[in-house]
Amino acid sequence: MTNMANLAFFLDRDDEDRLVAAMVERGHRVEMRIGPLTDPVVAISAVTPDVLLVSADEDRLSAALLAACDARGIRVVALASSAAARRNVAALGLYDVLNAATSPDAIDEVVRGGAVEAAAGGGTRSGVVVAVWGPAGAPGRTTVAINLATEIAAAGRTVALVDADTHSASIAPVLGMLDEAPGFAAACRLAGQNGLSLAELDRIRQPYSVAGGTLSVLTGIPRASRWPEISTDRVSRTIAACRGWADYVILDTGFSLENDEEISSDLFAPRRNAATLAALGAADRVLAVGAADPIGLARFLRVYPDLLDLVEDRPVLPVINKVRASVIGLNPNGQVRATLQRFGGIQDPVLVPADDKGTDAALLAGRALRDVSPRSPALAAVSRLVADRILPPVPAAAGRRALRRRHPARPLHAG
Repeated sequence: MTNMANLAFFLDRDDEDRLVAAMVERGHRVEMRIGPLTDPVVAISAVTPDVLLVSADEDRLSAALLAACDARGIRVVALASSAAARRNVAALGLYDVLNAATSPDAIDEVVRGGAVEAAAGGGTRSGVVVAVWGPAGAPGRTTVAINLATEIAAAGRTVALVDADTHSASIAPVLGMLDEAPGFAAACRLAGQNGLSLAELDRIRQPYSVAGGTLSVLTGIPRASRWPEISTDRVSRTIAACRGWADYVILDTGFSLENDEEISSDLFAPRRNAATLAALGAADRVLAVGAADPIGLARFLRVYPDLLDLVEDRPVLPVINKVRASVIGLNPNGQVRATLQRFGGIQDPVLVPADDKGTDAALLAGRALRDVSPRSPALAAVSRLVADRILPPVPAAAGRRALRRRHPARPLHAG
């Protein structure tokens, strides 16, 4: 498609009125305007437009509509006007996404077959941000974050693994990397100076080789005393830049959810937990990691409600790590599930079995678990988590998906 295109519209009234006239002026033909009370899947099956311009909101853009467009070879271009709309687009894996305020000229360029980045001036990629959090007591946040990142990367997605723990950053030593020049702190400093570009991220990252994909690591601060370098604004800007850098951004966070402002007399002082709170605030999904022992479960259940209050409407997936009969008793999986249900109202958690032999070997080698113990039961549990809860299912009708996606499927679904 290089010139005039046949268009269908499924937009909010104001956006539709603005763009229909603008697209007609630029030589395009209006094939259909789908009303808010019309089933868009039925409507789109009656016509064959070249492009569907659709609102990215959940009540308009759905997996069923994308599948119907795929089956008919219709390119979908979504217009996002809110964070919730961008999360919906990310969950569905749609690549052609523009801000709802994008100019008609830029939309016209995309409709004629141009790339979204070129039309919008770059930086429009919207990677999925997953924060990995857990309470105090070493429940295995970093281990889960690393295994999550490597499994997603092995599935063919580009992944940024970010150590945002200002209390005990440990991704670098676990993966055998140097942490003399911490990438996350450098990124935050550049972000504070409005100088954090994709080229700078490529420069300060440390690569980790994963068969089938790419894993870029931003190592954490080597000394906890450097936490004042990591402010809320800098962290938020860094995460926003990482969205345009990788398909998935995995954040290894600290444990404390305490808001320092509540206990500080100086409201302008740096906040020790700013990085954790900012990371959780920016995440599209949170993995809440707890340890499967009496103390670990008690700590997890005490703080879990605070986490839910903090992240509000975003999905939180409980991941209970190190499940073993030696400390829980017979039927450890059943006992963990029953405890979470009874005392926390938590259903359907992800349970990761203990694998001391595999994890010890990985630590000794300074490598990820999949490189040292590919048959590890703990790794198998994380791999299932990635396939079932993080990556979207691969649709049957994917023949024309390359028209609108860089990868067959990118972000997580609500699960």
